[in-house]
Amino acid sequence: MKSSFLYRLILLSMALWLAACGGGEVRFSTANIASARLSPDEASTQSVTVFGPEDVFYLIVALANAPDDTTIKAVWTAVDVDGADANTVLAEKSLTSGSATVTFDLSNNNLWPNGSYKVDLYLNDKLDRTLDFKVEGAPSAQAPAPTEPPAPTSTPDPATALAVKSLQDVKSATVQIIAQGTFQDPQVGMRYNVAGSGSGFIIDPSGIAITNNHVVTGAALIRVYVGGESQPRNARVLGVSECADLAVIDIEGDGYPYLQWYDGPVDVGLDVYAAGFPLGDPEYTLTRGIVSKARANGKTDWTSVASVVEHDATINRGNSGGPLVTGNGQVVAVNYAGNSDTGQFFAIAQPQALPVIKELRDGHDVLAIGINGTAINDGQGLSGIWVASVKSGSPASRAGVKAGDIITKLEGLVLAVDGTMGDYCDILRSRTADDVLAIEVLRFASQEVLEGELNGRALEQTFSFAQALSDEATTADAGATETYTDYKTIQDDSGRLIMEVPVKWREVDGSAWMLEDQTIGLSLMASPDLDGLGDRWDVPGVFFGVTDQLDATTEELLDAFDYGESCAYGGRKEYSDGVYAGYYDIWTDCGDAGSSVVVVSVEPEDRSYLGLVLVQVVGDADLDALDHIIDSFIYKP
Repeated sequence: MKSSFLYRLILLSMALWLAACGGGEVRFSTANIASARLSPDEASTQSVTVFGPEDVFYLIVALANAPDDTTIKAVWTAVDVDGADANTVLAEKSLTSGSATVTFDLSNNNLWPNGSYKVDLYLNDKLDRTLDFKVEGAPSAQAPAPTEPPAPTSTPDPATALAVKSLQDVKSATVQIIAQGTFQDPQVGMRYNVAGSGSGFIIDPSGIAITNNHVVTGAALIRVYVGGESQPRNARVLGVSECADLAVIDIEGDGYPYLQWYDGPVDVGLDVYAAGFPLGDPEYTLTRGIVSKARANGKTDWTSVASVVEHDATINRGNSGGPLVTGNGQVVAVNYAGNSDTGQFFAIAQPQALPVIKELRDGHDVLAIGINGTAINDGQGLSGIWVASVKSGSPASRAGVKAGDIITKLEGLVLAVDGTMGDYCDILRSRTADDVLAIEVLRFASQEVLEGELNGRALEQTFSFAQALSDEATTADAGATETYTDYKTIQDDSGRLIMEVPVKWREVDGSAWMLEDQTIGLSLMASPDLDGLGDRWDVPGVFFGVTDQLDATTEELLDAFDYGESCAYGGRKEYSDGVYAGYYDIWTDCGDAGSSVVVVSVEPEDRSYLGLVLVQVVGDADLDALDHIIDSFIYKP
């Protein structure tokens, strides 16, 4: 006879003692500072430790898992500077926020004296970290006006003479880019030594040129044809940005004609021309149109650009990376996408492009992990970023990401649920290039799920309870061929326990976790039949509870659940998911239904509470539900 599922929760009193009489509600916070960096430029993604005397100090802080009443405080101190007492507090400011990126700034109407400084960062009035920095250098000096104006010179600037000044001459500074490499195509498969083409344009006589990230990233070799030349020139990639879809390349040689940026207003109705080499054709083309929308949505399945111009100057495949110019040959924006069916074409606007290009020229990748990717969503629950190629030496390459992988999660967030790169790029925008990011990958070739970190530990196959049980569990006939196609997110009555369960598990109970008429914490249950779950083996379901009122270890909590009379014991193993750690027991061949029970006992790093997840698996469909539950259960402050 089966011992009641619910009765097992009551039997905890036989093995455990309440830590305090009267019980109570669980109260704790998992708010944390995901990253903090100093910069003289609020918009920059780079972190610095040395400022100039005229700089503004910016402190950019990313809060994670933070309730809306989280308090963060910055205390600025002059530790050892010229003309001030040691450890002089300069300013102190507190902000209240939820999960978001917040910015502190400190400016000086005069000049910052040289020396050592620091800023102490407090989270909920507790010191979280200290960032040390220095001020060095002399202030910029204004040259005194000469007593007499210098004699004018008629010597022309050679570089200025190379600037394109007419629409007819735009061709001389527009390039065709042939990128050759090995790419994984989601429909065709691996394609070896294939060549793709795009366009670009030169912005400096030394051969610095702009194109799109999706044109060059992951290519083993790029060749550039300048202005329709018949012979290619070699070029190297200086930097790329996946989420701005920009790349800067350096073409060998110098003395090139170059395009200048348009500095007028970009208004609807502005006449524009799209220049480039579409469809892999070496013949240069120029199409005419107008700006139809000055600020358009930049989300696509291969990037998520923050500032976009929509126009109707026709562009086709191969125009990517080419310039959108005025009648005077000045660059308005960088072409990157279009829809010929609707006559809508899009270009990356200067407010997005120029700051990124500056950093790419200096050799820094921006908003990039080193992939050439496309967002996919099959409508059946699989979504993510398909990786066509990987840049050698990039964070993605070091983590072990390969062409053909699908990046399904970043920092625990499921990607591309809307079919775009929006969430992926938003995560990168909230982090610095050196931050450690959790990543999950589906390796299609081997059907493996891998977990690891960008800028951290390499990918390795993740544990799956479904895999662990599939060989041992005998499932009921009713569930042998059934699968759950839809899942829903449920929460307890307090809204702080959350997990995903099949939609078919219609009955949900989010009342408090009770033990001997005392509230010991929060609980959440779900099943197609909660009453049946309590006394039958042929009903699937889950119990999730959190408590800080039990004086027990994770293993002692597991010891309270003994199904030996009706099940075969599969042993105890360690459990860890990056948030919680503990142990789990597996019980199989339970009762006449031959079902299985998985009992997981966990605690956070600070051991401030215990979590319990108990899942009853009846059919094959429940194996997948088990992994959904284990991947999604969380306590939310």
